[in-house]
Amino acid sequence: MRSIATRIAGPALALTLACGGALGQAQNGATAPAYDAALAQSSGADDYGMRRYVLVILKSSPTPLPSGPSRDEMFKGHFANIKRLAAEGKLALAGPLDGAEGRRGIFVLAVSDLEEAKRLVATDPVVAQGEMLAEYHRFYGSAALMQVNELHPRLARKNF
Repeated sequence: MRSIATRIAGPALALTLACGGALGQAQNGATAPAYDAALAQSSGADDYGMRRYVLVILKSSPTPLPSGPSRDEMFKGHFANIKRLAAEGKLALAGPLDGAEGRRGIFVLAVSDLEEAKRLVATDPVVAQGEMLAEYHRFYGSAALMQVNELHPRLARKNF
């Protein structure tokens, strides 16, 4: 069975290529014709249009909260925390997974330091209250992910 990192690597590479990653740049070290220096700088891009992140996989814990008002409030806090981290520029991407093998969601944090990622994730009620456990991985991907939070509202017809 392939590890989660292996299963994520393929789609991540496809996203990186689709977003103009290293292999989509001009050849021979020349500047790519579509290069936007201001956008690259504001996204934290390196010369290849990439940046360092921390990928967080949220997994079910052995001690979930029982259904009821406390659990509902915890998840409201979880979604509020996601919005806060995105507004602060610390969260590039978040979303649910299919639940296979207890994997319930991901965060792609716009930080390169695992300790900072752990501090940020500790502010999330689903982790703080023991509903989910976090697994941390260094990730190098397209800096275009930093544009998701700006673009998403223009694509969503409804809000959560």
